[in-house]
Amino acid sequence: MKKQRHAKIKELIDSYEIDTQEELALLLNKNGFSVTQATVSRDIRELKLTKIPKNSGGFKYALLIESEHYLSDKYMRVLKDGFVSMDTAQNILVVKTVSGMAMAVAAAIDSMKFSQIIGSIAGDDTIMMALKTNRDAEDVYGEIMKTLED
Repeated sequence: MKKQRHAKIKELIDSYEIDTQEELALLLNKNGFSVTQATVSRDIRELKLTKIPKNSGGFKYALLIESEHYLSDKYMRVLKDGFVSMDTAQNILVVKTVSGMAMAVAAAIDSMKFSQIIGSIAGDDTIMMALKTNRDAEDVYGEIMKTLED
């Protein structure tokens, strides 16, 4: 029963801009699921739902995975605003940023979840990223540049 209820919750938050637990409980009850607010609260935690801004103002429930896109938009704005230049040195990628922006730009690049990046070090205006191979450095370089062009 819980699996079906969770599936219905996902369907409902995709179909409607639900902004309260009470509204979600009401919709679930209308769809044949007898739930209390406490059950809905537990389901929200288990499904890792979060609230994201609605176009019309206010907030609505969304899957955390979907909300990462919203965060990603913010990170991409930081990347585009803070980026100055980038170069490779074998398996090392060096990114130059606007002064004071290196840590924010590094966080933006981290949000892109490149599996090839072993680790990053950010100073004031420079980020050094160690990648697994020279080819990985070239690939990540290309992906970052493509993102900056979008």
